[in-house]
Amino acid sequence: MAQFLLYNADMATAPDISERIMEAVMARKLAPGARLGEQQLAMLFDCSRTIVREALTRLAARGIVTVSARRGWYVVEPTQDEAREAFEARRVIETGLIRSTPPMDRSALKKLRNHVAREKAAIAGDDVGLRSFLLGDFHVCLAECMGNSLLAETLRDFTARTTLIAMRYQTPEDAAQSCNEHALIVQALEAGDLATAERLMAEHLLTWQRKLRLPAEQDPLAELRDALAPVDNGKAQGLRTKVSILPRKPRGSQSTYLGDVL
Repeated sequence: MAQFLLYNADMATAPDISERIMEAVMARKLAPGARLGEQQLAMLFDCSRTIVREALTRLAARGIVTVSARRGWYVVEPTQDEAREAFEARRVIETGLIRSTPPMDRSALKKLRNHVAREKAAIAGDDVGLRSFLLGDFHVCLAECMGNSLLAETLRDFTARTTLIAMRYQTPEDAAQSCNEHALIVQALEAGDLATAERLMAEHLLTWQRKLRLPAEQDPLAELRDALAPVDNGKAQGLRTKVSILPRKPRGSQSTYLGDVL
């Protein structure tokens, strides 16, 4: 707490706290379901619980946190439907932005190039939180460079949600691939080829959506149901017959043959 107070000489405000929590989500430092205790946050930010509650209420309205009588405040745990909807919303917003925006000026393109350079530097380093934040923030930066601050804020919320989705469902992200795809989008924008930039953005978002491993809705009795299912003697006998006639592994082969295992 002392270290935090040195960094924050004044009492934190509700927007300060909500922004810090949002950054932590985008940096993958707060996982889905992480509890956010009002008292602990008040101590950390050296402010009243009223201010903390206001900050959390702001984030709840943005779909980043939620509250229940039993658990208190906690980071949302996106469902499968929410995962699909969030990526679909981002695809509509981001491709639409590129399609409807006139050619970007030099300062905006320079800002995007600098952002991609920071992504590459973070990937080369060992700060996973910074890397994750920058990869997500690229999309917010792109909306800002296109002059639409309202959609930039909307995208910040959707990006945070898809970050939570990735943490819950996705395989470890290939950061280098994501950064390279960002660079290609910027190159297309620099060339004034909006159609290609739009296509690359759609493919980029679809690539990471497809990397989600969405499990089937869990059946709490599934394991016990499978264990207690009646044994089909006919099928079991047929399986034994098939296994008995499988050919043996050829001599000298180093691979494990299925017939030997069974």
